[in-house]
Amino acid sequence: MIVHECDQNSDAWYRVKVGVPSASSFKDILAEGKGLTRKAYMHRLAAERLTGEFSEMYTNGYMEGGHVVEDEIRNAYAFLHDVEPARLGFVTLDDGSAGCSPDSIIGGKGGLEIKSALPNLVVGYIDADRFPAEHKAQVQGNLWIMEREWWDIAIGPRAGKGAEAKIATGVPYFFKRTYRDEVYIAELAAQVARFNDELAALVERIRSYGEAA
Repeated sequence: MIVHECDQNSDAWYRVKVGVPSASSFKDILAEGKGLTRKAYMHRLAAERLTGEFSEMYTNGYMEGGHVVEDEIRNAYAFLHDVEPARLGFVTLDDGSAGCSPDSIIGGKGGLEIKSALPNLVVGYIDADRFPAEHKAQVQGNLWIMEREWWDIAIGPRAGKGAEAKIATGVPYFFKRTYRDEVYIAELAAQVARFNDELAALVERIRSYGEAA
């Protein structure tokens, strides 16, 4: 793997991400047959490869609020688990065919994914007491690319949106650990490889269309 030293959400971070399938969107790659999700993601990456520029992404107040409380959730996890999470920029496979932006790595074997959710959803996570299925593709992707053994998820109960977001009181943080699922990772790697082949073909087709015009 290759670790690109840059701050997440910086100009350098956006530059190294151009056209690279990222773990945060692996669920979109696996969404074949579920509407236009996979195709839309392919179109976005194709445009990035053609223009050399990172595509603008839709954000809203709720999504922006997640960044506001991320450090607080990380600090709570660090205190409660007596660890020192380390931050990285963007990490790619050696061939650059896929990448991830881990929220933190823990020691030499683990990692940390940080999320926030409405208090009622966090109550649901605690009640179910299992790793949230909606984050499996991203986290197993992190484990694959980072060559790690385990990954924790920390979900904080959040109130408010945008700059006004804060951790809600009265509902605990949800922490859960998952380990490498080698069968799932093998299938994920195969699907990402197929996606990349189709993406490369699409880019060439669009380039040829432009030349013909």
